[in-house]
Amino acid sequence: MMRKSEVAFWSFVVLSAMAAGTTALNIAKSQPASASNSELYKQLDLFGEVFERVRTDYVDKPEDAALVESAINGMLTSLDPHSSYMNAKSFRDMQVQTRGEFGGLGIEVTMENGVIKVVSPIDDTPAAKAGVLSGDYITALDGEQVQGLTLEQAVDKMRGAVNAPINLTILRKGKDKPFDLKVTRDVIKINPVKASVEDDVAVVRLTAFNEQSNDALKKAVADLKKKIGPKLKGYILDMRNNPGGLLDQAIAISDDFLDKGAIVITRGRNDEETQRANAHPGDITDGAKMIVLVNGGSASASEIVAGALQDHKRAQIIGTRSFGKGSVQTIIPLGSNGALRLTTARYYTPANRSIQAKGIDPDIRVEEDVPQDIKDVEKPRGEASLRGHLKNSGENAAQDSGSSGYVPEDKAKDKQLIYALNLLRGVEQATTDTPKPAAGALDGKAAAPVPN
Repeated sequence: MMRKSEVAFWSFVVLSAMAAGTTALNIAKSQPASASNSELYKQLDLFGEVFERVRTDYVDKPEDAALVESAINGMLTSLDPHSSYMNAKSFRDMQVQTRGEFGGLGIEVTMENGVIKVVSPIDDTPAAKAGVLSGDYITALDGEQVQGLTLEQAVDKMRGAVNAPINLTILRKGKDKPFDLKVTRDVIKINPVKASVEDDVAVVRLTAFNEQSNDALKKAVADLKKKIGPKLKGYILDMRNNPGGLLDQAIAISDDFLDKGAIVITRGRNDEETQRANAHPGDITDGAKMIVLVNGGSASASEIVAGALQDHKRAQIIGTRSFGKGSVQTIIPLGSNGALRLTTARYYTPANRSIQAKGIDPDIRVEEDVPQDIKDVEKPRGEASLRGHLKNSGENAAQDSGSSGYVPEDKAKDKQLIYALNLLRGVEQATTDTPKPAAGALDGKAAAPVPN
């Protein structure tokens, strides 16, 4: 069985020890457990009665499997916004996303006016080689009109077996009529890291935490170090609008920039489930100055990295308050029936801060100038705005996370990036102090590491 730890959407953990502990507890307290079970069985009888009534008396004949799936999802979504049931297909799609590798065409797409719009073809992929361009509209797939499909359905049709061809009907600005392009699917690797040189500053844009992230980031840093050379002023790690991903990748990436101390602490329902991951000697930037950019779209694994670097005063955090998702989900495979995604723990920064429904506050707050047309429709959202979210476990903790997720496409208008560049170059002077860590929270002594 594949086991991975994850923060934003999934985590694989070893559950055998937990199961053994539960069994021992039930034996030790047999009477209360029996009384509790008796009441539980009555509730299950009620569920069975309602289920049978729906099957036999509903105006249209329902699908039994759909009823069961909906009932399971209803139970899980009543817990918090991140617990849910994944059927077999959803589970496979999730595994594809975490691997960052699949059979497909190599295009980033969105839906606009009922058709697929190409945001960007990925370099050296079948789509790019076939001539698909940014701004193209895909109106049909193998002759089947896209109109009426959801974006997920359309993407599912474009993915497929390697070497299998597909015909795309393209509508392109400047062309009088649609035309067809034949594209043969290949293995697509999603690179979660985009690196750029800003004269004497290295900028690393981290878009997701999948299985490729840490290796890609280390390669990007090594390449940037060579390109810029001795004039290098420092690094900017841009995690704006990064929704998170795998916990082990967040830990590894934090470790890339830290020499010692805690990275993240996870706490479950019971004290014995508390676990802590620690940094190892070695900083891939050789201790160079570092700035991290975050905004309202920076969630979960992004917040782990930002929180760890902030608490250790390894980097200054610039931007706006992050999303505030401080819970860990465990993926429990259910054989051919898909998997259960269940919230099993909260995570804490090295200074023992819970980010849940609170977020990471930047050391220096810099707001982007959001265009009025976007400002009218964009409502800054954070974990605290989600119905049924877990409350922050800290006493009197503010339940107020999130901010705008707007990032200008034009770097010349990107105030957060410009501020970070100027700060590294000594043009700007920081005026805000980093929050002081809790006493004893940053030493290198720790319990068991977070399971991978």
